[in-house]
This record gives sequence, structure tokens and C-alpha cells, in this order.
Amino acid sequence: MSVPPQRADYRVFYPISTRWSDNDIYGHINNVIYYSYFDSVANRYLIEAGGLDISDGSIVGYVVQSGCDYHAPASYPEALEGGLRVDRIGNSSVQYGIAIFREGEDQALVHGHFVHVFVERATGKSVPVPTPLREALASICTTMGSGLAL
Repeated sequence: MSVPPQRADYRVFYPISTRWSDNDIYGHINNVIYYSYFDSVANRYLIEAGGLDISDGSIVGYVVQSGCDYHAPASYPEALEGGLRVDRIGNSSVQYGIAIFREGEDQALVHGHFVHVFVERATGKSVPVPTPLREALASICTTMGSGLAL
């Protein structure tokens, strides 16, 4: 198992409201729910900082790869926060690093990554990361990644 990352490893944070339905039969947030948290954190950043138009834009991001490590459980009604960074930006893709923290705590409960490939909505063909998105993504890019195209 990997070592849990720290809050300082991430650049942007968003609050996450847990829901009763997030809990599984064991009384903690089900593992698949964390992927929805990851998706919400990354897409909120793309919308707010990069101007991504998820409803009518001609460019969208498709998740093509993901992974997650779990370190400690959480349950409803805990207040959580999602930390986001960019590990690598390619020509048409980006790899995010995302972690979930208890509100105010420094050690991640869960951390992982996923890769978006940007595509033209109409054709599904990959396109270069649009300039406004690239600039927003570059502003939270860490030195962890090589910066090489994915």
C-alpha cells in the first residue's frame, strides 16, 4: 500500500458533502463513490478555472484511465474536501492527482489519479487541450509529473 499524501501536495481544494446514500452496508463510504468525488473535483476546476462548457461546448474530456488507493474510511455525515493537482499535461490529455481529506486534516483518506483525453464532442476524435484549459491546468501542475505528452 502506498503512503497517504499530504494536503500540501495539492493545489486546489473543494468541499465535498457526503450523502446518506454514499455509505455502504459496512457503514462507510463505498469505494466507487470516491471516483464520483474525483470526477466532481476535476470537472468543477475545469468549469470554473478553465471555462469548460459541459452542456454545449464542442470540446469535452473523456476519462480513459484511473486508479485509487484507500488509506482510511470515512462515513456520512463527515465533511470532506477534495484536493486537486495536475501531474502531467500532454497534447490532448491531462493526468490529475486527486485526494480526499477530512475537512481540516492533513493526511489523505484516499488518493488517486485519472486521465482525461479531450475530444471533439461531435466526432469523438482527440484534439489539443484548448488554450484556456491548458493555462488553467498548467497553473496547478506539480513537479511530480514529467510534463511529457501522455
